[in-house]
Amino acid sequence: MTDFTKTTLSFHPLEPIRFPLVNRLYKAHYPAGKAKRDEVIWIGETASEIVTVVRFQLSEDHQLLTGMLVSPAFRQQGIGLALLAACQPQLASMRCFCFAFSHLESLYVSAGFRVVSEDDLPATLANRLQRYRSAGKSLTPMLYSPN
Repeated sequence: MTDFTKTTLSFHPLEPIRFPLVNRLYKAHYPAGKAKRDEVIWIGETASEIVTVVRFQLSEDHQLLTGMLVSPAFRQQGIGLALLAACQPQLASMRCFCFAFSHLESLYVSAGFRVVSEDDLPATLANRLQRYRSAGKSLTPMLYSPN
């Protein structure tokens, strides 16, 4: 396991030219995830590799945090929480929802999200959540609302 300290990673929005590197990371560790060019993408990287990524799908009045991934060798070290802290300006820029895997709900609560009901979701997100759940995914709808 890699020893993580916050000084070993830098967190920032992805430069467009590096877009293929993010999809390579997804292909290796989360094949269901795939970045799209119209998303806002934040990464965390060491001097030699991207080790964490999160994407934001934007709409007119809200955004959906999606596709958060930490490379397996870097998990359980606080990197996901550090990435969410680094992209706080994006989180706060407009209402931000996420569909947390149930076992990661406490991570998102620590980052300033709270559980919401399906009724609190915009219609497009409520429909998407229903599709995911009908496919067998155990997801919790959440909204970024620090303090």
